[in-house]
Amino acid sequence: MTTHSNPVLTGRVVSLDVMRGIIMLLLCAESCHVYIALSEMRPTGVFATIVGQFFHHPWHGLRFWDLVQPAFMFMAGAALYISYSRKLAKGVSWNDNLKHVLWRSLKLFICGTALHCVYAGKMVWELWNVLTQLSITSVIAYLIINRSFAFQVGVSLALLIVTEMLYRTVLMPGFDQPFVQHHNFGAYMDTMLMGKINSDGWVAINIIPTAVHTIWGVLAGKLLVTSATSGYKIRVLAVCGLIALALGFGLDWSGVTPIIKRISTASFALASAGWVLLMLAAIYWLVDVKQNTKHAWIFTVMGMNAIFIYLFFETVGMQWVNGFVNIFTGGMLQQFFNTPAYIAALISALATWAAEWGLCYWLYKRKIFFKL
Repeated sequence: MTTHSNPVLTGRVVSLDVMRGIIMLLLCAESCHVYIALSEMRPTGVFATIVGQFFHHPWHGLRFWDLVQPAFMFMAGAALYISYSRKLAKGVSWNDNLKHVLWRSLKLFICGTALHCVYAGKMVWELWNVLTQLSITSVIAYLIINRSFAFQVGVSLALLIVTEMLYRTVLMPGFDQPFVQHHNFGAYMDTMLMGKINSDGWVAINIIPTAVHTIWGVLAGKLLVTSATSGYKIRVLAVCGLIALALGFGLDWSGVTPIIKRISTASFALASAGWVLLMLAAIYWLVDVKQNTKHAWIFTVMGMNAIFIYLFFETVGMQWVNGFVNIFTGGMLQQFFNTPAYIAALISALATWAAEWGLCYWLYKRKIFFKL
């Protein structure tokens, strides 16, 4: 691909596009069953450890895959600020843009709840999808987008404190064990909001601590588009990342609050944000500072249509594309060459992954970008 459309030349923060693209590429791989196929190969040793990192931790602990959703929310916050700053430059006021944010959030909420209906194959009322949560956290982040760094950090820490207080003080019968799966405040709230609890331990009230990731994404976006030196930006991202890691793991190791992704404890919110900040600092240094952008398009083709491809692989992809591609890849290999099932499954998953990336590439080449 030629560099005539290289965002570096237009002043775009390419690292944000690359990181968003990496997130979507990883999520797409999960939807295409790449990680499941790898696990079915019954890996051992180091390979088994690596494959295990692409599945959520069952409860108390932290794996790489637990960082993807926080990174998604974080990048959404960064995109929110950059979009807002561009509109301000064009004379669009905060109040006028608020209407757009609220309308977009409503569409995200509808898409998120509709996805659960697709998963269930019937009408259901469930609020666990990442888009549903993003619809709320985006509004929270936007309401304070013009406030100072200290104010926004203060609000984010207050949200974590509120989360801690709710889990520790609202103890209802059967839901009086703050950090025990299915018996905590989050599960209790799910019975109030939806009349059910999630079998895997996810809770809708994660909206409160997850808003921290979106708010900090706003602050990161603001930092990266300032005129400060690249060295300063990297130092701020790295230092903030290390502080968040220290606080998050400190709360966990001291026994105060365990790191639990499924209920997004304060320690998890901090630790995951710390890793995301360090990843962003590394990608910013590699892409924007060192300008290693030759292969950035591999990721940006997905990052530029993030919401579209997410909705696509969670609906059409899982409902039809996965099976269709399997027929003419792994299915054919098994039929005509007696290929072992686990090898055929992996080839099918990789082929589906490539096909869905190819769809994004096709859209990118034609400058077709879907926005909510």
